Amino acid sequence: MNLSEIFVLAAGLSLIGFVYWFFFGKKYNEVVANDNDKVKILVSGRYKPDVIRVKKGAATSLLLTRTDSNPCLEEFIIPDFKIKKYLPMNKVVEIKLNPEQIGTWDFHCGMNMNHGKLIVE
Repeated sequence: MNLSEIFVLAAGLSLIGFVYWFFFGKKYNEVVANDNDKVKILVSGRYKPDVIRVKKGAATSLLLTRTDSNPCLEEFIIPDFKIKKYLPMNKVVEIKLNPEQIGTWDFHCGMNMNHGKLIVE
């Protein structure tokens, strides 16, 4: 192998690593809520934060604001809580929770492409 082939191989492997990190790397952003807390969630390309920790039985409000025009992000769904909300652009949508069971529940967009977790402790 000559120098140019080694350079091309190294560049290719670096690019593969970057693509994997960019698209598949975990980008969790976490917030912990106490009783009667209001958790602000920005919906812009993904959920920010995308991990929300709450206490069992603690009344919590999720305040979602969508700033991304992607139609995939028009809905916010927590299937296990039977919550499905439409998110209009640049408007705050409040979802009130009072979870009575410890566990981890997933939430996602309408097309199930953007995900997050609600963790009840």
